[in-house]
Amino acid sequence: MPAKIPATVVTGFLGSGKTTMIRHLLDHANGRRIALVINEFGETGVDGDLLQGCCAPGDIIELSNGCICCTVADDFLPTMEKLLARPEPFDHIVIETSGLALPQPLVRAFAWPGIATRVTVDGVVTVVDGKAVAEGRFAEDEEAIQAQRAADASLDHDSPLAELFEDQLACADMIVLNKTDLLDAAEAEAVAARLSAEARPGARILRAHKGALPLDVLLGINAAAESDMATRSAPHHDAEDDDHDHDEFESFALDLPEVADIPALTARLRAAIATHDILRLKGFVAVAGKPLRLTVQAAGPRIETYFDRPWGTAPRVSRLVVIGEAGLDRAAIEAAIRG
Repeated sequence: MPAKIPATVVTGFLGSGKTTMIRHLLDHANGRRIALVINEFGETGVDGDLLQGCCAPGDIIELSNGCICCTVADDFLPTMEKLLARPEPFDHIVIETSGLALPQPLVRAFAWPGIATRVTVDGVVTVVDGKAVAEGRFAEDEEAIQAQRAADASLDHDSPLAELFEDQLACADMIVLNKTDLLDAAEAEAVAARLSAEARPGARILRAHKGALPLDVLLGINAAAESDMATRSAPHHDAEDDDHDHDEFESFALDLPEVADIPALTARLRAAIATHDILRLKGFVAVAGKPLRLTVQAAGPRIETYFDRPWGTAPRVSRLVVIGEAGLDRAAIEAAIRG
């Protein structure tokens, strides 16, 4: 039988740097033919546009009909079957999950008839925002939780963000501690130690700046993860329980006119993120007088902007995707960003 095509699942919380890492990987593919499957939370995605030009036309498939871990049968499996039906096989398949996805149901899907004999999960790579973890944004102090429960039993102590983070760590063969340029040496050591304590046995932890790791490090793990699910569940999560409720989160797309002042836009975005507790904001902006498209990436209070490529014949339409916990005030956020 021909060798199975290896597939790498890239997961990680919102804004951890998954797309940036994948772009670096594809830019240094050295002739290897890599297919890319991208899953966005909500109906409007921009990650596919961010990665255009890194793969051959048709080698990028974007799934935007819901979280990939909840639409395995409807979206993911048919997509894999289409990729496998190509006359020339790919050397590798890379799957970028939504920041809100549980990787476990997706990995289990590789054992389904139809793809089990043709594809294997080479490895699960979880990308972590090192600065966020250093700030304790996804950490739960068990003693503090118990104290709160004792004081007020009506409080809801379960954080969906923390549980997602735990599940993504628990499934990983490799954890990329990203954004290390934002940490000093002591902070980086502390975050690495915490990740090591929470990771599954044998998981490697690598440090990176903007996800810049060699292709031969990220690919070729040979984990066959779909055959080793027993060790890939967080303590709070039943390994056979695929229930995953996204009602705690919502997203929407915001179309904007051209902007003339990038610093002013950045200031408005920063204020909107702080006021409305936006988890993630990303997209493209047309800047007056500039032929290049401005990419906007924001995770928490940190905002990155850079010109990525000419608009060419594409419409100069500014579009930002806003992601947060349920209850976002869309009208107020739009007014704040428009200024």
